Amino acid sequence: MWQENFYEALMDSVVDCLKMLPILFLAYLLVSYLSHDHNHKFSGFLSKKKKTSVLYASFLGCVPQCGFSTVIADLYSKQKVTLGTLVAVFIATSDEAIPIMISSPDTILDMLLLIGIKIVLALVWGYGIDFVVGLFSKVLAKRKERKIQQIELKKENQLADMETIEDAIDGEKHEHHHHHEHECGHIHTEECDTHCHHKNGESCADNIFLDAFMHTFEIAIYIFVATFIINLLVNYFTIDVLQTILTDNVYIQILIASLVGLIPNCASSVLLVELYIMGGLYFPALVAGLSTGAGVGLFILVSRNKKHPLQSLGIIVLQFLIGVISGLFLSIFF
Repeated sequence: MWQENFYEALMDSVVDCLKMLPILFLAYLLVSYLSHDHNHKFSGFLSKKKKTSVLYASFLGCVPQCGFSTVIADLYSKQKVTLGTLVAVFIATSDEAIPIMISSPDTILDMLLLIGIKIVLALVWGYGIDFVVGLFSKVLAKRKERKIQQIELKKENQLADMETIEDAIDGEKHEHHHHHEHECGHIHTEECDTHCHHKNGESCADNIFLDAFMHTFEIAIYIFVATFIINLLVNYFTIDVLQTILTDNVYIQILIASLVGLIPNCASSVLLVELYIMGGLYFPALVAGLSTGAGVGLFILVSRNKKHPLQSLGIIVLQFLIGVISGLFLSIFF
């Protein structure tokens, strides 16, 4: 029996992974194209400077599958979009839930309600987070400005000798006007690296297909392992046992569903929707689970944001808290 479950889980994982590969490749191809140095349209569309970024992300996340969550997660790792924009698209993303609910005529109204609520939640949380981050950034900027003023004041008090001041100014001017000529025939200044986004002499990567293929292969390995573990659990426990574990307590369901939603795989959204259709999951718990889940978007965030692992972990914890709080709030009405 155990061997049969193991073999079935393995085969299902292979099939699920193969089904996901084309979608994952297209998503990464879109990521590679949009993040290419010669293309700034989409990143400009969701730029940090635009107040409409959260609004656009909230609606883009509603598109079935997790393509836009992966794209925006990649842009966030490059600091091109705000945290609120990232959270908004993660909340709005439902992965496989929408197609499954569309295929079941009895849940069409529930699906429309689900989409509407998730858009509202994405807007509220997205703009709320950006507002808090903005206030925090202003406080830090003011503190930094005060420290700079204090340092400058101390320097002015110490530089009483006019000759020393003139030497310092001449030294700064010499440093700012420093330039050198390269073999390429034009003069580079210190600002070149900033504007070009790459070191002098290096060319931008033009093969977006190869880049997409390499990233797809890397992520596919993680997805296969995660899918295999999920399939093993489902085969071992079965849906009936999972319904028993969830119990009829809506608050426990919200907590468990929020944890299940964090699994970066379409299987989590499928499991939550199937449990809801079978009557084993309350609507607030369904919303909570689908709000924490962002499909492969979480994988993209962790893999592309390797320099800041604690930041990625903090976002995952924040996503879980958002799902739980949102589910508890909805439990008042449903």
